[in-house]
Amino acid sequence: MASKKHAFYTLLLAASACVPFFEAPAALADDYSDLLDILRAKGSLTQHEYDTLLSKHLRHTAAPAQRSSGPAHAVHTSASSGGTHHVTPHVTHSVQAGYEDGIRFDPGAEDNASLRAQQAADRAEASARSAQQAMLSTQDALNSNSIVRVAKYVPGKGLTFKAGPVDINLSGFINGFYTYNSPAGGRPVAGGVSTGSSGFDSSAVRNGLLPAGFILKLSTTQSGIDMSAVVGMYPGINNAKNGAFNANTGGSPVGLGTAGIDLRQVYVTFGNKDVGTFKVGRDLAIFGSDAILNDATLLSVGSTGSNAAPGNTSLGRIGVGYVYADWIADWIPQISYVSPTYHGFQGSVGVFQPLDEFNFAGGGYSDSAESTQHSSPMVQGKGTYDFKIGGVQTRIWASFLVQHQQALTSAYLEEEGSGRRGAMAEAGEIGTKFTYHGFQGVAYYYRGSGLGTTGLFFDGIAANGRKRASEGYYVQAMYNFTKKFKLVGSYGVSNLYQAPGENSTELVRRNQSEVGAAYYSLTDWLNLVGEFAHTESAAHGPNRNSDNSGSAGVILLF
Repeated sequence: MASKKHAFYTLLLAASACVPFFEAPAALADDYSDLLDILRAKGSLTQHEYDTLLSKHLRHTAAPAQRSSGPAHAVHTSASSGGTHHVTPHVTHSVQAGYEDGIRFDPGAEDNASLRAQQAADRAEASARSAQQAMLSTQDALNSNSIVRVAKYVPGKGLTFKAGPVDINLSGFINGFYTYNSPAGGRPVAGGVSTGSSGFDSSAVRNGLLPAGFILKLSTTQSGIDMSAVVGMYPGINNAKNGAFNANTGGSPVGLGTAGIDLRQVYVTFGNKDVGTFKVGRDLAIFGSDAILNDATLLSVGSTGSNAAPGNTSLGRIGVGYVYADWIADWIPQISYVSPTYHGFQGSVGVFQPLDEFNFAGGGYSDSAESTQHSSPMVQGKGTYDFKIGGVQTRIWASFLVQHQQALTSAYLEEEGSGRRGAMAEAGEIGTKFTYHGFQGVAYYYRGSGLGTTGLFFDGIAANGRKRASEGYYVQAMYNFTKKFKLVGSYGVSNLYQAPGENSTELVRRNQSEVGAAYYSLTDWLNLVGEFAHTESAAHGPNRNSDNSGSAGVILLF
């Protein structure tokens, strides 16, 4: 802008100087005066600069007019008429003896005006340089580590803030359901998940398989190492009750109660795409993780567990299709490693906090052995393969688990004087998920020895110290009729077999359920859910029961 203004003043002065050498019509005086009027109105000229330039111009234009036609008339010859006409020019401004009406002319003002014009141009150029420097300084400040910026929001990926080299991500979900459970009757089953023998209907406003969740993740790269720190807090909406499962123990629906907070995730990761990623802390286990993450009841209720006194979560399909490592919260202290992906293949392995054998079935000779001693960690590993054939996107996974259970105890072992015994618990699983256009299918199977049922190492070893075999599976189909509406149907079974030499007629033999659900995405965040579930439990003896439940609610994910 400054250079343009400087060029304009130069041109203006040059034009004024050259006017005497041209025999221009006197009417040009009006054009030039109009130009000066416009520049003054815009503030490009001060009043004094305007007066000086105008006076100079009028003196230059007046001289040739007087030489050619006298002070009052100009002669114009018309070739077409063959005559000569005397024309009185229209002059807006006149100069007499160095004066203009109302303005005193200073003979030295011409040089001063040129100097002031140059100074004004210099000041404008300096202002432009200052503005450019300010802009560059602002850009440097925006790129500095002291500025917090907000990344573009992607639905389902949480909110990400960038503070210098650190990404801060906050994501989570909140849900709530009204669930009505109606027992179909029957006799109690030790270790069963159906409420059929409770004898009365129940209503609850509760969480589904997921509680609420708020996950904070900090991530950055230092010295070529990608690293992150994660803390996940999972509160429920129902009153908590102290018990073996901490925040996930059955609820306490009495006045003055408060919800429980399940701090499931506290871990760090480090690595990169070339060497893989290491994880240290508490997070989702490897064995059974794909089974739960692909279970559609993760966004609904499924089997209710205890609906009369709801805990932090429902069961979903836990215990009726897969064993959920570490009961309701499949989150175990670990040091694990995930390899880079190579042509669709990826592997993971880790050592985990060893967990006790737990007597979930209860007392009597239908009970299970327990353990509290561990000299070696639990080991889990998994391999996955992702590929696409035609339009079908497919994932296949398989994993294993081993843990040595030591110092087993039970009423039977104490009575028999068998002393302390140990057992090696083992398990394996395989599953697949495939997607084709709007259809998605999941098929999963597991088998274990000493693994137990429903929760990891729940009733895995009999009271006589021998391992019980277990197996289970579930199949699931989902179809998206539109981008917003989908239907899901699934069926699952978990079986627990008696150990050699055992005769526990009240012990659960089979838990199974059928689930049908409809999901509608009202917005990117808010989903409406309606669901029906039928759950059955059967013992090794004649005892069995079943129940039906209907649920409706919402889940918000951000």
